[in-house]
Amino acid sequence: MNFDFTTEDRALFEAVRQAAAGREGLPELLPALAYTGYLNPELSGTTLMGAMEALASLDPALFLGVEMSARLLGRALARWGSPAQRARWGAPLAQGTWIGALALSEQGMNVDNEPLATQARREGDGVRLEGAKSYVVNAPVADWIGVVGRLEDRPALFMVARDAPGLTVEAALRTLGTDGLPIAGLTLAAVRLPAAQVVLLTDDHLEVLRLWENQVLIAAALGMQAAALAQARDYAKAHRTGGRPIIAYQEVGFKLAEMLTLHQTSQLYAYRAAWAADRNAKEAQGLTWCAKVFCTEAAERVAGEALRILGGAGYQSGGAAEQAYRSAKYPQIAGTSTEIARVKIGDEALGYLN
Repeated sequence: MNFDFTTEDRALFEAVRQAAAGREGLPELLPALAYTGYLNPELSGTTLMGAMEALASLDPALFLGVEMSARLLGRALARWGSPAQRARWGAPLAQGTWIGALALSEQGMNVDNEPLATQARREGDGVRLEGAKSYVVNAPVADWIGVVGRLEDRPALFMVARDAPGLTVEAALRTLGTDGLPIAGLTLAAVRLPAAQVVLLTDDHLEVLRLWENQVLIAAALGMQAAALAQARDYAKAHRTGGRPIIAYQEVGFKLAEMLTLHQTSQLYAYRAAWAADRNAKEAQGLTWCAKVFCTEAAERVAGEALRILGGAGYQSGGAAEQAYRSAKYPQIAGTSTEIARVKIGDEALGYLN
């Protein structure tokens, strides 16, 4: 189990940072990232986790927009789509020419305890889709939305164009953090689609999609920690009080040491889970739940400690630590929430999931 990065991995991480530098929106960022190979749906394992952390440390909102487009929807098409469907939708997503969204959750932010109610019925040579989705990242800006539901007795992914008759996307939500992340609910009222826009899924689709989403949220938490820690460390070196840099004070040094420990432990959890998932290991799902709980909750703690070090400078809006502190709740409650993850971890420890 080797989590060390190769020269090629590190070159990719640096290329991702350079491609994202100064980019302010998905239409500008996605093509730049595509050039680096970052949007390739085959990218996986520790290489993917390291690349995602590099991007997430720059802007968590833009990172989530990228991932829900190219990674979540792109991987779904790569896994379950036909060659024609992969060419029609997967290729433009990987090239960054389209913005995608995956509509999964319905009543809340997760589907762990809620069966999917979005349904389609065959009608002529196509289908008629009805339902509603909530908290869909990229919904207000997506060119195509992949809606997860059921086609009679089969799970399916329905590719719906942004201008499809019967599709209504609600106004973007105002959120606590992840500033600028376009997230909204949508309704589907008698949306008619040709059969070519239906991707049939396997029965394990929810488990697979949740694992991918949780990986994205874990990486977001790693990026938040990295950004908050870097700001606090640099400030502690430069800011002086009592005639010396504040890093010289033991309490500040202790806080930085604890933040670094939490960040590096989070990385080990995340890389181990990603390594296991890349090998389809039996324990991959359980490791991912453990990483989800630890990494996302550590992000809030690291950001909070960074704000204590920064003092008034941290309380001002716009800094990395302030942004991380407000955004840290999203990866805790999205995907498999940390509360539900704890229940699943307990069930696995007791052997109920074996």
